[in-house]
Amino acid sequence: MPVRVRFAPSPTGPFHIGGARSALFNWLFARRYGGTFIVRIEDTDLERSTRESEENILNALRWLGLDWDEGIQVGGPNEPYRQTERLDLYRRYADTLLESGQAYRCYCTEEELAAEREELLEKGEMVRYRGRCRNLTPQARAALEAAGRKPVIRFRVPEDYVIQVNDLVRSEVSFDCSGIGDFIIVKSDGIPTYNFAVVIDDHTMEISHVIRAEEHLSNTPRQILIFEALGWQIPEFAHVSLILGQDRSKMSKRHGATAIEQYQAKGYLPEALVNFLALLGWSPGGEEEVFSLEQLVEHFSLERVSKSPAVFDLDKLNWLNGHYIRTASLERITGLAISYLEKAGYISQPLTAKKYEWVTMLVALVRDYLDCLEEITDHAAIFFSDKIDIEEDEAREIMAGNQVPAVLEALKAKVTAGPALTEAGARLLLKEVGKELGVKGKEIFMPVRVALTGKTHGPDLNRIMAILGQTGVANRLEQAGAYTAVLKGRA
Repeated sequence: MPVRVRFAPSPTGPFHIGGARSALFNWLFARRYGGTFIVRIEDTDLERSTRESEENILNALRWLGLDWDEGIQVGGPNEPYRQTERLDLYRRYADTLLESGQAYRCYCTEEELAAEREELLEKGEMVRYRGRCRNLTPQARAALEAAGRKPVIRFRVPEDYVIQVNDLVRSEVSFDCSGIGDFIIVKSDGIPTYNFAVVIDDHTMEISHVIRAEEHLSNTPRQILIFEALGWQIPEFAHVSLILGQDRSKMSKRHGATAIEQYQAKGYLPEALVNFLALLGWSPGGEEEVFSLEQLVEHFSLERVSKSPAVFDLDKLNWLNGHYIRTASLERITGLAISYLEKAGYISQPLTAKKYEWVTMLVALVRDYLDCLEEITDHAAIFFSDKIDIEEDEAREIMAGNQVPAVLEALKAKVTAGPALTEAGARLLLKEVGKELGVKGKEIFMPVRVALTGKTHGPDLNRIMAILGQTGVANRLEQAGAYTAVLKGRA
């Protein structure tokens, strides 16, 4: 049987990390075995589903590089791929189950069901529907309908039946049907429930493997019962472990960003997020942790998906993203960084060729220090301010050195009198100052660094000087000279 897998999100909110991981595993499995990856939309939750959320999910999939072969917006032989446009199909199969006696109409009210639940809880029994309407006579049904009751359709769960599932991740899992109770497959408004619609969709789309989150494991017995009742082949199931926060509780908003669009907005690169998501519950079997999408396809298998929960390690994601920022083309990172600098009010579009070249130099200088691109505004701030604050105790101590006033004054004179600053030119000026004053090494570089940035550590000093330019360097050296004068006065 050819591999056909699906990702079927409900468009009821932002596209979350867990959904993205499920989509990725399905995509990798399809690509690994030359199969088909289908994306369909489960929008039968009419109150919460929105087209805006649907677009959010589809855009995120494209951003991550997870293209689909068949499905929503792409088309294919099983159209339509949105559940609310497939209601006639579900109705037809519900009628089939009604005609065979494997489903029946239930007229119980919410109040009656609530009373039944309360009674079961008081007895300490498992809450389930006990079949009040299982064997209604035609006369009883007619009387209930005459009273204005709108029925749901329930599936007739066989008694004394155990379902065995050979899960590709969790091995053998058993479910005793006595604890399930007859469940609803079509609501009173004619809308199918998830467990019914998903089976119809999986069968008609010839899904071979259902790869999804562990939280769906409890739905599996109901779905298998429907497959069996309709005489259909049951797909292989693989339930992937939950994603936990670093405190080992279920991933939630209190652990930080959970939606893909939030990571995109912060300046995480799609290849970093894909690499990270792949390692949440899957092991490549070696020490290597950096994988391209192509390499993931080559190595991925369900045999190496863990039963144990995956822990969302933000430090690891930041490390991976920093790696991809450093190894991506400078042109690409500059293009992405411009929007953050613009949002911070540091630059405005359109950029002249000269300004773009300057921004590129700035990005090249600081990108080694970035975990995500939004951090560039912090690292770049010193290049967009005329005032430098010297707040670190170590920095103040450096500026109190006896040689500092002469170093700053000599360098300012050379910068002002010389040509436009370049990295090579800055390096030469620093050497000349050292030679003339008889100082070298840290006695020159450290006070100059503090004078220009306010910090004792940071990027290459020569490149900083080239980016600041003659005017920027001269102004800061003058400010620092005034600052050292004050220090001397206090001394």
